[in-house]
Amino acid sequence: MDPAIASSERGLWALKWSVVGLGVTAALQVVIVVVTGSVALLADTVHNIGDALSAVPLAIAFVLSRRPPSARFPFGLHRSEDLAGLVIIGLILFSAVFAAYESIRRLFDPQDVQLLWAVALAGVIGFLGNEAVAIFRIRVGRQIGSAALIADGYHARTDGLTSLAVVAGAIGVALGWPAADPVVGLLISAVIMKIVWDASKSIGERLLDGVDPAVGEQIRRIAAGTEGVDGLRGVRARWQGHVIRAEIDAEIDGGIDVAEGHRISERVAERLRDEVEFFGEAIVRTAPAERASP
Repeated sequence: MDPAIASSERGLWALKWSVVGLGVTAALQVVIVVVTGSVALLADTVHNIGDALSAVPLAIAFVLSRRPPSARFPFGLHRSEDLAGLVIIGLILFSAVFAAYESIRRLFDPQDVQLLWAVALAGVIGFLGNEAVAIFRIRVGRQIGSAALIADGYHARTDGLTSLAVVAGAIGVALGWPAADPVVGLLISAVIMKIVWDASKSIGERLLDGVDPAVGEQIRRIAAGTEGVDGLRGVRARWQGHVIRAEIDAEIDGGIDVAEGHRISERVAERLRDEVEFFGEAIVRTAPAERASP
């Protein structure tokens, strides 16, 4: 099986079980929100629901990326993963705005929070559920090289920390500061906005064909060190979904035949697939090496 297809299958598997975990966590929190009226817990619950829903566009992207190239899409649909990242950013932004609106409204129209122990319990449940999902998503994301899945994992981890903030808000109300609940809701909104900013930078870099310079240097070093390659005229690499694709212009001895030149190109591509993590495909063009004039 194509490694890119196999990794997409594993990504779908990870999303399925993480949605189950976040769904159970959010459902328990919704019940406690209805009973207690905590706006901080409401903000955290809405965020957790949004996090679970963010798996939908990513799952669609993983399915699309498995489709083979076609006449209309000769490079395949791997870019759909980056587009899914933009949808995820939009969902996170919505949850931030909604949480901030509800918190500000409660500052001007305060309401009593009931059953503070239940609010604190819901915060602990939110932390445990999100941290479990975060560990799971990050681990699988690193295994398959998916920046979107890794970012979604860190998103879940931050959700867990905001759930602990709900516990802090409940403690503040118990100590006689009623505004602690909406204030914590505003703090959660600020944290979510930070997530939006970080995720936008990561996804934007990939959409603009950005790649870690260290990865580009590794590709250059491996290609230059392949038997039969005399030099390199150009090396370009970029992410497409969760695989790296490269274009390499290599110089070879002008005295060899076309068949040997093709074998050199194949050796370069094979070494890159074996030695560069998450590498998918290489287009290697060969040309006679330029000799200095005597």
